[in-house]
Amino acid sequence: MADKPDMGEIASFDKAKLKKMETQEKNTLPTKETIEQEKQSEIS
Repeated sequence: MADKPDMGEIASFDKAKLKKMETQEKNTLPTKETIEQEKQSEIS
């Protein structure tokens, strides 16, 4: 079965070789105040 991936590669993977990255959120969610302001502008 050539369809199955080789799990041996995953088992021998060395996580120490990975670089440490800081997660940065690019698309922040709006605050409750922002949502209320948008609702008010839609009504007007």
